Amino acid sequence: MQKVYYLATCSTCQRILKETGLISKGFMLQDIKTEKITPAQIDELKTLSGSYESLFSRTALKYRALGLKTQQLTEKDYRNYILEEYTFLKRPVVVSGNNIFIGNSKQTVIAINKEIKN
Repeated sequence: MQKVYYLATCSTCQRILKETGLISKGFMLQDIKTEKITPAQIDELKTLSGSYESLFSRTALKYRALGLKTQQLTEKDYRNYILEEYTFLKRPVVVSGNNIFIGNSKQTVIAINKEIKN
């Protein structure tokens, strides 16, 4: 599978899509705001990444608003928050076969570029 979970209104996601050329490489796009991530999808992402926590964004505005910073969250909590609120998914998430790339760090974008060139 070649898929990108992203937010269409996120300028960083748009920049990464453009820089990597994922659209022209045939990757399917899923805007997580208009097409919510399903339990089966989040479970598949967890299998590839190793944990729900790795998929969870602590920079989401609701993270502080809900006081989650002071709580001890479990894997179940991370999963439920991502399913309830799209902003809790760290973006973008790029799946290429059995490889997963999470977030927008410079190293992640470099790794995506290396993956799609192979």
